[in-house]
Amino acid sequence: MEKQSFSRRFFLKSVSVVGAVSLIPSKVKALYEEVKNYFVPPKEVIPLTININKKPYTISADTRATLLDVLREQLHLTGTKKGCDHGQCGACTVHIDGERVLSCLTLAAMLPGKNVTTIEGLADGDTLHPMQQAFIECDGFQCGYCTPGQIMSAVACVKEGHTKSVAEIKEFMSGNLCRCGAYNGIVESIQKVAI
Repeated sequence: MEKQSFSRRFFLKSVSVVGAVSLIPSKVKALYEEVKNYFVPPKEVIPLTININKKPYTISADTRATLLDVLREQLHLTGTKKGCDHGQCGACTVHIDGERVLSCLTLAAMLPGKNVTTIEGLADGDTLHPMQQAFIECDGFQCGYCTPGQIMSAVACVKEGHTKSVAEIKEFMSGNLCRCGAYNGIVESIQKVAI
C-alpha cells in the first residue's frame, strides 16, 4: 500500500471550504429574520371576551386569529372541524347570533357582544337537537368529519325556511361538502326536521 500525502495547499483549500460552509447557516438565518420582520407585522395580542354556547370566555388572542383557531386551539372546542381553511368546504360552520357563518373566515376580534353557537352547544344537556337525532336516524353521515358543519348548516336551512323542495335544500346546503357522498341522508334528515 502506498501512503497518501496531502499538500499544504490542499489542506488550506479544504479548511477554507469547510469554514465557508459552516458560516452559511447563520447568514441565511439572519437574512430570514430580517426579511420576516420586514414583511410580517409583529403579533398583536388583545384581551377578548366571547360568548360561546351561552358561556362567556375571556382569552388573549392574536388580532389576526380566526374564530376557528380560537375555538380549536385556545378553547379546545374541537367539534367544529378545520377542513379547507379557505371557506370552501363548510366543515367549520357555526352560528353567530343565529346566522350560519364559516368560522375559518371570521376574525375572533370581531365577536365581542355576539353569541356564538357551535355543535357542542346545539344539544340541551343529554338531549340531542332534533337535527342531530335526525342525522343519526337517517344515516346522514359516514366518516363524520363534515357532520358538525352539515348539522349547523342544516339547522340554519330549516330556520331560514329553505326546505320547500329537495332542490331548494340542495341549493342552500351547497356550501357544505361531504367527501363520502352522504347527501341523500343529509337531505332526508333536513326534510324530517322541517315537517
